[in-house]
Amino acid sequence: MRAALAMAPALVPFVFGEPERARLQHLVEIDMTFAATSLPAIPEPAGIDLLIAGWGVAPLEPGDLDAFPALRAIVHWGGGIGPLDAAASSRGIRISTARAVNAIPVAEFTHAMITLAAKDAFWASRRYSAEQRFIDREAELPHTGLYGTTVGLVGASTIGTLVAERLAGSDVSVLLYDPYATAETARRLGAELVGDLVELARRSGILSIHAPEMPATRGMISRDVLAVMPDGTTLINTARGSLVDQDALVAELQRGRLRAVLDVTDPEVLAPGHPLYSLPNVFLTPHLAGSTGSELRRLGQAALAEVERFVAGEPFAHPAP
Repeated sequence: MRAALAMAPALVPFVFGEPERARLQHLVEIDMTFAATSLPAIPEPAGIDLLIAGWGVAPLEPGDLDAFPALRAIVHWGGGIGPLDAAASSRGIRISTARAVNAIPVAEFTHAMITLAAKDAFWASRRYSAEQRFIDREAELPHTGLYGTTVGLVGASTIGTLVAERLAGSDVSVLLYDPYATAETARRLGAELVGDLVELARRSGILSIHAPEMPATRGMISRDVLAVMPDGTTLINTARGSLVDQDALVAELQRGRLRAVLDVTDPEVLAPGHPLYSLPNVFLTPHLAGSTGSELRRLGQAALAEVERFVAGEPFAHPAP
């Protein structure tokens, strides 16, 4: 059985360590020293049974898969399957995605940001460093603490679900907005289902976004939604920058009314001098929430497990929806 890598070559040693590379070469005929950044760059495509794909592949062009008549499966170790989905599934090609595995560090990151935002950690740190004096926590930071906080979650996605599960033991009230979620889903997560996004925003002390990016969700955190958020509310976005009306958010932040923890922006990267870089009530990170560094090995190990299942004739554990 022949396989090929379709991913950024520089990522290969980060995703697949020596044990994983050795195991893959035992399972299939594959050149682990070569990774193509586009499907047409793969040599001898007619004999390829399996593609192991990931970040760094050029968008699929019409007809690219015509050169792969023997292709039976694609194991995508990234968070999604990118442009491969429709073209491959229409040909009966099985697809595995590591979306559920990549959700783990995003949920961990988000839960940490919720906890730190509730403790005013980012803003108290900046104040402490700037003023270099004793901070009387009870007098000057009377509303800090996760206990009793109301956290609004926008989206019961894989990540949103994991975040809700992590919050379950934190003595917080969790509100959930998701047009596709049921009351039973919310109950299982220990959350209250709220049918209106504006109402969710009005009732939340921390609002965390976990919706997918699609035409219907772009700009869903609108000017109207932002306007009803209580003073001091923190907006956390580890999803996609386009889900937020960024200009409206900047205006609220410049007034000092809201706070924001942003791992994503629109666009990525922001232009030099953009206000989000310097506003004191913004904690900005360069898309760190997803798998990075050592966490890439988890993606590689998950992909390896799927290859083992495919070679054994078993169903994928994480088939693309």
